[in-house]
Amino acid sequence: MKKEIVRSLRVLLTLTIVTGFLYPILIAVIARVVFPKRAEGSLLERDGVTVGSLFVAQKFESDRYFWPRPSAVDYNPLPSGATNFGPTSDTLRRVVEFRRAAFISRNQLGLTVTVPNDMLFSSGSGLDPEISPESAFLQVDRVARARHFDERQKSALRELVVRSVRSPQFRILGMARVNVLSLNLAIDALK
Repeated sequence: MKKEIVRSLRVLLTLTIVTGFLYPILIAVIARVVFPKRAEGSLLERDGVTVGSLFVAQKFESDRYFWPRPSAVDYNPLPSGATNFGPTSDTLRRVVEFRRAAFISRNQLGLTVTVPNDMLFSSGSGLDPEISPESAFLQVDRVARARHFDERQKSALRELVVRSVRSPQFRILGMARVNVLSLNLAIDALK
């Protein structure tokens, strides 16, 4: 029996070293060589200052910017996660109704407008940095009003949203999407 315990401890130590240390270091080195920008978090800079990551949602509440998906963790990456509300939860229903009414009100939309699900429900991580093109287009008028854009500038803003739409990965995985942070940075660059 003593031999079995020693053998088990050796296997545990070997697996801990291989899977806990060697494998993560190997993957990190490969990622830095093959995908250096992504391995560093795809950080975006403006005027030499890091303003965010393409992979982590930022909190935008101003009418001057496009809004991301709601976040169950208030856009905090440390405790990332979703809510525990199930589909029959009254709390979830009330939260979704509140988000829908607030989105319609702040964007001055008609009561019959269908608000896309990504503006009503938080993602599984609570940090999804992208929204659907439909969600972005519903926000164009609000952003243009807040920035006092004339019709020509509003048209340029709409075109910017069109150019910001990324197609599904490999044209089959996922859905078309717009990265909110990169779109908002591009708006600030509009003249």
